Amino acid sequence: MFKPIATVAAMLLALTGTACAGEMDMKMEPPGGDYAKVSSLVALPDFIPGLGTLYVQPSTLPAGPFLAYDKDGKLVSSIYMVPLESMQNEKRFDDLSVGADSVREVDMYYNAGHPGVPDPHYHIVLWHVAPDTAMLE
Repeated sequence: MFKPIATVAAMLLALTGTACAGEMDMKMEPPGGDYAKVSSLVALPDFIPGLGTLYVQPSTLPAGPFLAYDKDGKLVSSIYMVPLESMQNEKRFDDLSVGADSVREVDMYYNAGHPGVPDPHYHIVLWHVAPDTAMLE
């Protein structure tokens, strides 16, 4: 049980040095490129309290990253949704991109499933701003 979590922790440390997703500026929504608003892909609201407005490249599902924007349209976090089964099977997720070149904090929490990622999974949130400054409510 601890081996997959240790693997995820090592991945998070590596991610803080990984280049931003693509060459475009992701700091303000919409991110452009082949990112799509998650609410246009699955039955979720445009703005999810606590997470924000989410965008993802459909080809990267289910892991993402999902780019999260606050009510001001500012990028606040990159979120990975890693299926529990993938962690238990020790699946590798290499070369995951991030939405910004700095990470201030990391949160990781369990989710039983929701539209778009229906299987039990972990949300791994890389905060690019202090979470209490993000306009997410």
